[in-house]
Amino acid sequence: MLNISPYSIKDKVNTDKYRSFGLFKEIRADKVLKRLLIIFFLLFLGVSFLPWTQNIRGNGQVTALSPSHRPQELNSMIDGRIEEWYVQEGDRVEKGDTVLFIREIKDEYFDPQLLERTQEQITAKRQSLGFYQEKIEALGSQIKAIEENRGLKLRQAKNYLRQAELKIQADSIDYEAAQINLNIAEKQFSRQKELYDEGLKSLTDLELRTSKYQEALAKKISMESKLLSSRNQYLNAKIELNSIYNEYTDKLQKARSELFSTRSMLQDAQAEVVKMENQLTNYQVRFGFYYVTAPQNGYITRAVSTGIGENIKAGESLVSIMPADIEYAVEMYIMPRDLPLFNVGNDVRLIFDGWPSIVFSGWPIVTYGTFGGEVVAIDRFISSNGKYRVLIAQDPEEPEWPEALRVGGGTSGLALLDIVPVWYEIWRQINGFPPNFYTPENTGQSSEENKLERKAKK
Repeated sequence: MLNISPYSIKDKVNTDKYRSFGLFKEIRADKVLKRLLIIFFLLFLGVSFLPWTQNIRGNGQVTALSPSHRPQELNSMIDGRIEEWYVQEGDRVEKGDTVLFIREIKDEYFDPQLLERTQEQITAKRQSLGFYQEKIEALGSQIKAIEENRGLKLRQAKNYLRQAELKIQADSIDYEAAQINLNIAEKQFSRQKELYDEGLKSLTDLELRTSKYQEALAKKISMESKLLSSRNQYLNAKIELNSIYNEYTDKLQKARSELFSTRSMLQDAQAEVVKMENQLTNYQVRFGFYYVTAPQNGYITRAVSTGIGENIKAGESLVSIMPADIEYAVEMYIMPRDLPLFNVGNDVRLIFDGWPSIVFSGWPIVTYGTFGGEVVAIDRFISSNGKYRVLIAQDPEEPEWPEALRVGGGTSGLALLDIVPVWYEIWRQINGFPPNFYTPENTGQSSEENKLERKAKK
């Protein structure tokens, strides 16, 4: 009742028959509150013993697992001028498709027949190599002939020298014989003269002995002159031998010097040919850079250098390409204090921007709209934002990630750690303790081993 009047009709009228009395019936608030507190306490007590998955939250973005699948820019390898575009932004290109054509701007490459003329120069230089080779062979034959002639001439001169030696020996014997004959004739002449002085021989006999003595003396002088002449011939033969040796040695040295000079010229010509062939290859490769082609299948996302006739420098970015076939991954950044809790192979729940989700961080089973991931790499150096980067790939045992993902999209990750009761997690949060250190079974495995395991599971 409203208790407006001190007089009550509660005992005089049956209030249960009238609904209006029930609407204004007095209610004891303390009893309801007590019941609610008991219910909430029992509910809290029951919930506090439920399992709670400890987790670490981190933000990141979508990227590609392989560096070759990430956005890349096509650069110009040479200085040039944009002549023609064959694509526009948003077009899909296959590997090898022409993206744009560049015109040459350096005057040393303006000649349209540069390759043909360079090839002609190489051909002419190769012919000179053949000429040098023939000259080397001719000089080799000449040297061989000079060596043979020198050997023959030396043997001939040695024979002359030997003949002169033998003639000296013969003339020496004749000279000695003439000397002996002169001595005999001189003694006979002396005895004949003594006999003549004593009157025992006639003047005629003395004159005969005198004549023989003169003949022996003349013979001796003649043999001496002949011996000296033979000795001069010997000296001349020896001089001739040395002259022949020096003459042919000089010819041989000149021929060898010319041979070495020709070989040096051959080596220079070969080096020149190699240099020109290298230059021709450089020309061919450079001409191939006029057409900028797609390195792989992908999409043209942005043209950095635009317009026809715009000059570009070597290494300057031309266009950005996004690869078509991408194995997506997520870059998540974590605080340094959480780094010891991460290991390769940890499970991670991911929330992608644009995909609705209902998240219960401690109960991943009842969470809706999240996707499974697995840690495949952890940076060993801190990033510029003061956090460590963790690379997360798709978990092969979980549903596939959305096909509409794009590189650069935002993500939020929950790294799942140890499972503890709810009351323990509340107590830990109140005291500021870190999560439990959880070591997965595949701790210590490399990212390559994890990749192989995921491929085997697929």
